[in-house]
Amino acid sequence: MAAKKQTKTVSKKKSTLQVSDHGRIYVTSTFNNTLISITNDRGDAISWSSSGNVGFKGTRKSTPYAASIAVEQAAKKAIAKGLKSVDVFVKGPGSGRDSSLRAIKSVGLSISSIADITPIPHNGPRAKKKRRI
Repeated sequence: MAAKKQTKTVSKKKSTLQVSDHGRIYVTSTFNNTLISITNDRGDAISWSSSGNVGFKGTRKSTPYAASIAVEQAAKKAIAKGLKSVDVFVKGPGSGRDSSLRAIKSVGLSISSIADITPIPHNGPRAKKKRRI
Protein backbone atom coordinates (compact mmCIF):
# COMPACT_ATOMS: atom_id res chain seq x y z
CA MET A 1 0.00 0.00 0.00
CA ALA A 2 1.23 3.44 -0.89
CA ALA A 3 1.49 6.00 1.87
CA LYS A 4 -0.81 8.97 1.60
CA LYS A 5 0.73 12.36 0.94
CA GLN A 6 0.00 14.88 3.61
CA THR A 7 -0.23 18.46 2.48
CA LYS A 8 0.43 21.23 4.92
CA THR A 9 -0.89 24.74 4.46
CA VAL A 10 1.52 27.39 5.59
CA SER A 11 0.07 30.83 6.07
CA LYS A 12 2.42 33.76 5.64
CA LYS A 13 2.23 36.51 8.17
CA LYS A 14 1.54 39.75 6.35
CA SER A 15 3.79 42.46 7.67
CA THR A 16 2.32 45.81 8.49
CA LEU A 17 4.50 48.42 6.86
CA GLN A 18 4.39 51.94 8.22
CA VAL A 19 4.06 54.40 5.35
CA SER A 20 4.35 58.10 6.12
CA ASP A 21 3.72 60.89 3.61
CA HIS A 22 7.46 61.19 2.84
CA GLY A 23 9.61 58.52 1.20
CA ARG A 24 12.48 57.86 -1.18
CA ILE A 25 12.61 56.71 -4.79
CA TYR A 26 15.70 54.94 -6.07
CA VAL A 27 16.03 54.90 -9.88
CA THR A 28 18.78 52.66 -11.24
CA SER A 29 19.11 53.23 -14.94
CA THR A 30 21.43 50.88 -16.84
CA PHE A 31 22.00 50.58 -20.56
CA ASN A 32 19.62 47.61 -20.72
CA ASN A 33 16.94 48.24 -18.09
CA THR A 34 15.55 50.72 -15.54
CA LEU A 35 14.83 49.61 -11.97
CA ILE A 36 12.65 51.64 -9.59
CA SER A 37 12.20 50.99 -5.88
CA ILE A 38 10.16 53.18 -3.56
CA THR A 39 10.87 53.09 0.17
CA ASN A 40 9.64 54.79 3.31
CA ASP A 41 11.87 57.01 5.49
CA ARG A 42 13.49 54.02 7.17
CA GLY A 43 14.36 52.29 3.88
CA ASP A 44 11.70 49.57 3.91
CA ALA A 45 10.43 48.87 0.39
CA ILE A 46 6.89 50.03 -0.33
CA SER A 47 6.78 49.14 -4.03
CA TRP A 48 9.10 48.43 -6.92
CA SER A 49 9.01 47.99 -10.67
CA SER A 50 11.25 47.71 -13.69
CA SER A 51 10.96 48.08 -17.44
CA GLY A 52 11.08 44.31 -17.80
CA ASN A 53 8.45 43.83 -15.11
CA VAL A 54 6.04 46.12 -16.96
CA GLY A 55 6.22 43.91 -20.06
CA PHE A 56 8.95 45.30 -22.28
CA LYS A 57 11.47 42.84 -23.69
CA GLY A 58 14.81 43.16 -25.41
CA THR A 59 16.01 46.56 -26.56
CA ARG A 60 12.69 48.23 -25.74
CA LYS A 61 13.43 47.85 -22.01
CA SER A 62 16.16 50.47 -22.30
CA THR A 63 13.91 53.17 -23.76
CA PRO A 64 12.80 56.27 -21.84
CA TYR A 65 9.14 55.35 -22.47
CA ALA A 66 9.57 51.99 -20.74
CA ALA A 67 11.18 53.73 -17.76
CA SER A 68 8.30 56.18 -17.43
CA ILE A 69 5.70 53.40 -17.53
CA ALA A 70 7.61 51.48 -14.84
CA VAL A 71 7.78 54.56 -12.60
CA GLU A 72 4.07 55.20 -13.02
CA GLN A 73 3.23 51.63 -12.02
CA ALA A 74 5.41 51.70 -8.89
CA ALA A 75 4.28 55.21 -7.90
CA LYS A 76 0.59 54.36 -8.15
CA LYS A 77 1.08 51.49 -5.70
CA ALA A 78 2.94 53.81 -3.32
CA ILE A 79 0.34 56.58 -3.57
CA ALA A 80 -2.38 54.04 -2.73
CA LYS A 81 -0.48 53.25 0.48
CA GLY A 82 -0.31 56.95 1.44
CA LEU A 83 2.92 58.38 -0.01
CA LYS A 84 2.84 62.07 -0.99
CA SER A 85 6.36 63.53 -1.28
CA VAL A 86 9.67 61.89 -2.14
CA ASP A 87 13.42 62.35 -2.35
CA VAL A 88 14.74 60.93 -5.64
CA PHE A 89 18.10 59.17 -5.93
CA VAL A 90 19.20 58.51 -9.52
CA LYS A 91 21.99 56.07 -10.31
CA GLY A 92 23.52 54.92 -13.59
CA PRO A 93 24.12 56.14 -17.14
CA GLY A 94 20.97 54.87 -18.87
CA SER A 95 18.37 56.68 -20.94
CA GLY A 96 15.58 56.34 -18.35
CA ARG A 97 16.99 58.94 -15.95
CA ASP A 98 15.19 62.06 -17.14
CA SER A 99 11.95 60.44 -18.20
CA SER A 100 11.58 58.77 -14.81
CA LEU A 101 11.73 62.18 -13.09
CA ARG A 102 9.05 63.52 -15.41
CA ALA A 103 6.88 60.47 -14.73
CA ILE A 104 7.19 60.93 -10.95
CA LYS A 105 5.99 64.50 -11.32
CA SER A 106 3.10 63.57 -13.65
CA VAL A 107 1.78 60.85 -11.29
CA GLY A 108 1.28 63.42 -8.54
CA LEU A 109 4.17 62.92 -6.13
CA SER A 110 5.98 66.08 -5.08
CA ILE A 111 9.76 65.86 -5.38
CA SER A 112 11.64 67.32 -2.40
CA SER A 113 15.17 66.71 -3.67
CA ILE A 114 17.02 64.99 -6.50
CA ALA A 115 20.45 63.42 -5.94
CA ASP A 116 22.74 61.65 -8.40
CA ILE A 117 24.43 58.74 -6.63
CA THR A 118 26.18 57.23 -9.65
CA PRO A 119 29.41 55.62 -8.43
CA ILE A 120 32.41 57.39 -9.94
CA PRO A 121 35.82 55.75 -9.62
CA HIS A 122 38.61 57.98 -8.36
CA ASN A 123 40.98 56.16 -10.68
CA GLY A 124 40.42 52.75 -9.14
CA PRO A 125 41.84 49.53 -10.62
CA ARG A 126 43.97 49.42 -13.73
CA ALA A 127 41.97 49.58 -16.95
CA LYS A 128 41.82 46.68 -19.42
CA LYS A 129 44.33 46.65 -22.24
CA LYS A 130 43.23 48.47 -25.37
CA ARG A 131 41.31 46.41 -27.91
CA ARG A 132 43.12 45.63 -31.15
CA ILE A 133 40.93 45.09 -34.18
